[in-house]
Amino acid sequence: MRAKSTPLSALLAGIVGGAMLAGCQTYDFEPVDPLAIAQTTIETVIAARGSKPDVMLLVDTSGSMTKPVEPEKIVNGVKVCHGQDARGQDYICDEDLPCDTSVCPTRWSELQAAMAPFLAESGKLVRFGLTTYPAPITSATPTVAQLCAAASAGESVRVQIPTTLDADADLLAHANNLNTILQAIPNGGANRPRGGTPTSGSLAFTGSLLTTDPKERPQIIILLTDGLPNCNADNEYNGGKNPQECACTVVPTTHCLVEDSAYYQRGCLDKNASVAAVQSLKAREISTIVIGFGAETSAGAGPQVLNEMARAGGFARECRADLDCGAGDTCDVSAKRCGRAFYQAGNQVELAAALKAISEKIKREEPCYIPLDPSQMPSDPSLIVVYINGERTLGGPDSWSVVDTGVRFTGSTCARLEASRPEAPVSVEVRAIREL
Repeated sequence: MRAKSTPLSALLAGIVGGAMLAGCQTYDFEPVDPLAIAQTTIETVIAARGSKPDVMLLVDTSGSMTKPVEPEKIVNGVKVCHGQDARGQDYICDEDLPCDTSVCPTRWSELQAAMAPFLAESGKLVRFGLTTYPAPITSATPTVAQLCAAASAGESVRVQIPTTLDADADLLAHANNLNTILQAIPNGGANRPRGGTPTSGSLAFTGSLLTTDPKERPQIIILLTDGLPNCNADNEYNGGKNPQECACTVVPTTHCLVEDSAYYQRGCLDKNASVAAVQSLKAREISTIVIGFGAETSAGAGPQVLNEMARAGGFARECRADLDCGAGDTCDVSAKRCGRAFYQAGNQVELAAALKAISEKIKREEPCYIPLDPSQMPSDPSLIVVYINGERTLGGPDSWSVVDTGVRFTGSTCARLEASRPEAPVSVEVRAIREL
């Protein structure tokens, strides 16, 4: 698919003034503001549909996922994420003192709420699997090594990618089952999210689960994390010799300073190994999509680390104008890349929007739908023209219509596009006018 945008400017005031003066008459004209418009042309060739992608969801179930999304939330004058312990001390609910998610949503409960519609919408178009990390913690008094264990064979793989399924109905049933398993992970109790964020090791393991030839079927990992990568016992840095490079991620940070501490290396930021893991996956033609969820991924070292991972993964956010990147971000128009390469979300609504945007990217192209970015949509539905194999095609119930996010083909026109094949492709051109 190819898109091009042509800016046009038309200054209407004074065009006829000179001609009128030639007739020895004078006229007064009201000044008119210049009219600036842009034309976007989308050209694409519709052929046979590609194979449904294999997508492994690699979901962070570290202890910080049980933190409230809005710690100071007030309902009827009460701070609903606060409580008092037996000594009357105020506290904010967390991993050890679970939140009541009915009034104080946590990162985990918000993730669960956003995942349900995502899987329902995309389930028939993608072969999904689910892996969580760190490895499930079953001990009541786990060691640091257990808290930091990367995903591995066994219970970490909650749902395998269904390599024998391809029919829409079968894959949707599979996605619904995956959602049931995800929703069953509680926010509190024995099986709640716990532990650290062993991202590099978990990425390396997850790559071993994607075994289909990427030339036959796209191979993708969606990494959803709320924290900075750590837990690497072989980290090249430690808090004693390299305190600045270590950038200790645990509290208190003194855990990283003592050589015999279990966090001497595990507590350090594991940026380099995590980026290297993504690069290694990409070398095998496995792409990684990065979603940051929560405060830790939007400030401090978070954006830099996740940006590098997203760029290495081959799915950095694309754009044609600042509008495509969202509030607080800008578009590098020449590179067609947003300043923030990864998807960032702070709550259920933002996460659902990020997942929807990702869904549009990873699923097979629909022959009967041409997506348009917000910056490409026409100012008015009437300001759009469609050509099929070079012939202008009028809109209507048996041809096409403008929807919120692009152009949808229907009726016999859609059937024509669906019947296209590599040896008999159909050329589609969409021209849209937008007032700037």
